[in-house]
Amino acid sequence: MVRIINILFGCLLTSVGVVILNHAEIVTGGTAGLSLNVSYLTSLQFALVFFLINIPFYVFSVLRMGWHFTLSTIFAVTVLSVMTGSSAFILPDFSIEPFVGAVVGGMSIGLGISILFINGASLGGANILALFLHKKFNWNPGKVNFLFDFFVVLTGMYAIGLVSGFASVLSIIVTSCIISYFKTKIAEKNEAEEKAKSFGDKSKELSYNN
Repeated sequence: MVRIINILFGCLLTSVGVVILNHAEIVTGGTAGLSLNVSYLTSLQFALVFFLINIPFYVFSVLRMGWHFTLSTIFAVTVLSVMTGSSAFILPDFSIEPFVGAVVGGMSIGLGISILFINGASLGGANILALFLHKKFNWNPGKVNFLFDFFVVLTGMYAIGLVSGFASVLSIIVTSCIISYFKTKIAEKNEAEEKAKSFGDKSKELSYNN
């Protein structure tokens, strides 16, 4: 129950960050950034685009990360989609200065994603890849996310302009730094899962031999 509450809190923080970036008219990275790019260029809602873009990544997640992680990720993505989608009906229209939005929104997203990582969930896309590479090769998840996010932001600059583009880069730097800060806790979570899996395999083996 505590884990579910933590995931919901992580989604809430991420949703706040996405809404701030959206009203600052800047983008973030990952599938969230791609979804914002598409929503800027089309009349489609961010929540719908975000949910659809993540579907192909679920296949990779099932194959490489397992069903438990995948279901947690699907739950987190769905909750985030609902939260961001409902914000348009709850919050009044407002605007925020791009660089202020970049820092505040980036911090909120970074904290939210870190909480999800620590609790065995993600927001799909590059998050899944970052956790997989961290688990297998101990690569810094913040740096992996930054590389992917930087590419997404570059592709979206034509839609948001140069100033907003630089603000977007600032937002992903802030997000990546926060995720990197929580790298140790994420690693401890991965080690605990590996030990639990190893213990379970040994228990099954002993039961089989007996």
